[in-house]
Amino acid sequence: MKRRLSRRLNSIYRRLHARFGPQGWWPGRTRFEIAAGAVLTQNTAWSNVEKAIANLRKAGALSVRGMRRLSERRLAGLVRPSGYFNQKAKKLRALLDWLASRDRGGSVKRALAGPLAEVRASLLSVSGVGPETADSILLYAGGRPVFVIDAYTRRALERHGLAAPGASYEELRALFESSLPRSVSLYNEYHALFVRLGKEHCAKRAPRCAGCPLERDPGRRRP
Repeated sequence: MKRRLSRRLNSIYRRLHARFGPQGWWPGRTRFEIAAGAVLTQNTAWSNVEKAIANLRKAGALSVRGMRRLSERRLAGLVRPSGYFNQKAKKLRALLDWLASRDRGGSVKRALAGPLAEVRASLLSVSGVGPETADSILLYAGGRPVFVIDAYTRRALERHGLAAPGASYEELRALFESSLPRSVSLYNEYHALFVRLGKEHCAKRAPRCAGCPLERDPGRRRP
């Protein structure tokens, strides 16, 4: 069963990669920018996050030190394009506090070092950081081998008979991590390819199945 699942997941990856190619995700110049982006992308499109990131960069606030200089009100104003800006400003401040608690200088790399289970549990204790955000930070900013589960991934798994509706986040994460090599580059690319698939074909409503790279996948269920 496990071997069959591994073959299936590898087959899906190959089809997606053959169609879409490398995705170069997560966009960000520094580890801190990637971590901040993981918070800002909650409940919004990436195009809105890019506007907020541009505001932060212009204000010299895309670093731990630079962001700490801002009042929460000023920070909220800068991230306004990402939506829920007051809440996200609080979440970013909470992330800053967590980084400082893990490393005196606020280094993202050092804060995310250590036993993976312990670091993940600690990151999940931060106000406003759920599993998807935590795993995005760990994978993309920390280079840790955790698979990120998002709405695109869940939808594709359900439609291809790999996950039951209502399966928990941790069940879906374990599905990948127990069936694929523990590879940061593989997890990075695979997650990004699911996002691309969701945007181009596997939409929540009116999916475009014709021409989808997984159209002939043997487990596909019609939406």
